[in-house]
Amino acid sequence: MSKPKAKAAQTHQTGIYKSDSVRDVAESLGIANLSETVASSLASDVEYRIHQVIEEASRFMRHARRTTITTSDIDQALRVLNIEPLYGHNPHNPPVFRRALPFPNAANVGPVYFVDDEEIDFDRVLREEKITLPKGVSWTAHWLAVEGVQPLIPENPPAIPKDVDQEITKSPPQANGTFPLTPPSESRSTVKKQQQQQQQLVKQVLSRELQLYYTRLTASLLPPTDSTKRTAALASLRNDAGLQALLPYLIRWVGEGVVTALKEGAQTEADGRSLEVLLDVVSAILENNTLFIEPYLHQLLPAILSTLLHSTLPPSHATHLRTSAAQTLSRLLTQHSTTYPSLSPRIMKTLLVALISSDKSKGTREGAIRGLVGIGKEAVRKGLVEGGGVKVVGSECTPGETGPLVDSVMTALHVLHPASDMPESLDATDDEDTVTMGQLQDVLGNFFAEKLYGDKGWALGILSSIKQQS
Repeated sequence: MSKPKAKAAQTHQTGIYKSDSVRDVAESLGIANLSETVASSLASDVEYRIHQVIEEASRFMRHARRTTITTSDIDQALRVLNIEPLYGHNPHNPPVFRRALPFPNAANVGPVYFVDDEEIDFDRVLREEKITLPKGVSWTAHWLAVEGVQPLIPENPPAIPKDVDQEITKSPPQANGTFPLTPPSESRSTVKKQQQQQQQLVKQVLSRELQLYYTRLTASLLPPTDSTKRTAALASLRNDAGLQALLPYLIRWVGEGVVTALKEGAQTEADGRSLEVLLDVVSAILENNTLFIEPYLHQLLPAILSTLLHSTLPPSHATHLRTSAAQTLSRLLTQHSTTYPSLSPRIMKTLLVALISSDKSKGTREGAIRGLVGIGKEAVRKGLVEGGGVKVVGSECTPGETGPLVDSVMTALHVLHPASDMPESLDATDDEDTVTMGQLQDVLGNFFAEKLYGDKGWALGILSSIKQQS
């Protein structure tokens, strides 16, 4: 047998981080006589940790498309390794290291580097211009109004005289930011004086931004504007706050637009599209919860009712226009009928007159019926049944006639009671059905009673609904 070889003595290979550095740190902490084995192990572990940090930092450097590691990369690497980062190092102003001169008494000591601190010249600093820091952001509170009265303080806009307040709200601002001039019957000096006064008041009432907003808004709404711009303009009216100052001008603009479209008979497609947009504007204004609309209801209602009850509308837009106007009217009454209890009865009276008057056209009667449908079931019962509107319409219709007017009446009857899913016809030979037919003729007239003969359940439902509410 061969004699086993003796084990070679273990030698600790030193890396970049020397064990002498570990001893120096240990001695600074009061640990003396640190063995070579422990110092070498600690030096190896420190070198491993340094390699780990450098490897993580190099990843941040590569992701940043750089070729030089900065202090920010080291900080990010320390955070990834769950180590508290080093403070006091700015990546935008890296420290400059200088090499110290060799020590004559310690020739074996390697090169020593230190951070070169910048020398500050106090004379130059004192001569430089001082930079004054701006005042910080602050806020104060003040009374906008006290019991409806605006205090005369610098934070509030100046009050408008009552004698010119009405003149300002009569007309919307023009594209150039001024109000319409006074009638030409007055002298030129008076006109010029009033124009200057009105221009001065515009600055107090409407800011230049609101005037520009009004001009661009109205230009984006009416055809032939792009539908994308029109949708954005309606969304702005529906959701934006701070439009209260423009509200009287917008309502005035809607009213004038409706009058312009209807005065020529409203038979063209352009008039139909314009009326649809104007109704959308009114609906958007009603949907905006930040606007106080109640003082302007008397200006909104004529535009809605004129569209609803006009005798001639563009044939391709007539049904849609009357339906939209009825829905807008219903929304207006829902929101404000509690504040103004007399509003609903007045609207009901207007629609009933338009429905049963002998000199009204079929378009006007159709609009009145759709308005009653928009208001609700009780309005349909009072207008069509108790007011006799359905009999008036039926007397003007020929047997077998169809059209928007007949469809509107059938829609109103659906509001009173929905039709049956599986209709069963009334039998003229049956005594009970004969009585039902007679009651239908008494309530609805011959024309529309015959249209219910094919649905016994619907006919009985309408009669019972009328009896319960009467």
